[in-house]
Parts: sequence; C-alpha cells; structure tokens
Amino acid sequence: MANESMVPLLPCASIDEIHDFCVALGFEVTYRQTRPNPYLAVRRGGIDLHYFGIEGFRPEASYGSCLVVTDDTTALYDAWAAGLRARYGRLPLSGFPRITRPRRRANADGLSGFSLVDPAGNWIRVTRRPADPSAAPAEGEAGAASTAGTAVEGEGRAVATTTSSGTDEDRPAEGTPGESRLLRAVADAVVQADSRGDVEQGAKILDGALRRDADAGDQGASARDRVEAQAYRAELAVRLDDPGTARRMLDEVDRCVAAARGQHLTQDLTTVLTQLEDVRAWLSAQG
Repeated sequence: MANESMVPLLPCASIDEIHDFCVALGFEVTYRQTRPNPYLAVRRGGIDLHYFGIEGFRPEASYGSCLVVTDDTTALYDAWAAGLRARYGRLPLSGFPRITRPRRRANADGLSGFSLVDPAGNWIRVTRRPADPSAAPAEGEAGAASTAGTAVEGEGRAVATTTSSGTDEDRPAEGTPGESRLLRAVADAVVQADSRGDVEQGAKILDGALRRDADAGDQGASARDRVEAQAYRAELAVRLDDPGTARRMLDEVDRCVAAARGQHLTQDLTTVLTQLEDVRAWLSAQG
C-alpha cells in the first residue's frame, strides 16, 4: 500500500488570525509565506491543515470542511477547549470561531463527534474511529449553508470533503433499546444543529419534545434525560443569540436538579451540569 496522505486546503481572510487560532490549539507552524500569496501550513500530531488567504473572504460564505478521525474525541475536545478558553477567555459557542461538544451522532452509526469552526468559517469535523476499520464514518454533515459528504483517511488525518445530497443526515435517529423519546429527540436535534448546521431546526425539535414531555407528567422522561435535553437547548440558544431562552433553560435545569436531589446523579449528568458553566459565562458577558 502506498504511503499516501491528503491535506485539506482551506480559505481564510487572514493567515495571521488563523495562525494565532491554531497555535492556541496546539498546532505547530510547518510553513508560512506572505508573498506572492498568503499561505500557512500547520500540524498537530496526525492532523495537517493548510490555509490560503483570500482578500475580503467572509466566514459566513465558507464551504470549507474536513474530517478528523481519532480514537478519543473527548481527549481532543478537552485539549482544544482548554486552548480556546485560554485565548478567548471563555469557550466560544457561537460566531467565529466556535466549537460544539462531543455527542453521539445518529447519522454516524452512533459514534461520538464534535465540530470546530475556525475564524474563517471552515468546519473541522471530529469523529471517533470505528471499531471496524473498514466501516468508515459517513456523517454526511453540513456547514451553515451547505451539505457536505465526507471521506476518511486513517491515522487521525484531516481529509477534504466533497459535496453530496440525500445522505444519512435526513434519517431520524433510531435510538437504542430503552432510550426515552426525549433522548431520541436530542439525537435528532444533534444531527440537525451540530452536523448540518441548522441550529433553528435543532431548537424546534427540542422545543416540541420538551413540551410533549412536560405534558406527559409522571409518564415522561427521567430527570437525567430531561436535564440533558434542557442543557442542549440552552447551548442552542447561545448559538442563536437568544439569552432569554438560555436563561429559561438554565432555570429549568436548576428546578429539575433540585427536584431530583434524592436520586443518584450519574457522572454523565455531572459532566452535563459542569458544561453549562460555559452557557452561564456567555450570559454573564451579555450583561
């Protein structure tokens, strides 16, 4: 087998801005030039990213995307989140740059994944390596205004994507045995908001699911499932620049947790509650 690799070339308005962003995430600069055209190459472990400068380029107009396959999405997320907090003072959940949290992707065979959107609007999509190396994850993810398919090259390489349509992102989440309807709705919302970039649709799915769960009363989801859904809805409110809904969801989480004090809070729920501190920090910055 030939020793081949693929490196994505991503557009940006300023290689200086991208340089500072990438260094904060632990990348090293392997090449840089300003003339005759701006160009920057960075590397972190098995991830190579190359950027070329375009004067007047707007992140909202970017269709750039690549895929990173790793054995541990949580470790990579934690490292990048720490770098983002150090550079920006808090975890950026909206705008450019921003990051989503590792979550199970129903459109990627249930593998955990998250997305990092750089200052130029390029989506760096991270997914866990499948147990079967021949079963490449096919998220069929999309940026804010595009539908992108993915191609995978092993050993944690970032690879360029190609556009496609009619992919698995249009399927509703099938869920797992014993999973509540509310958690299945969360999985659907993750596909729309985190994978496709359609945050409004993800919020709409969760709003309907939370309303139906409230109407179900004692027959509804567990406190743990409800908190997970409310916490994710709060995060989507941040992305939509909707502080009112973010505050309301945090209040709902607080009430739900207070009512469930006698129940065992799993480590997973504790993690969700800890992550909400980033939402609270965003709200504090709103004044």
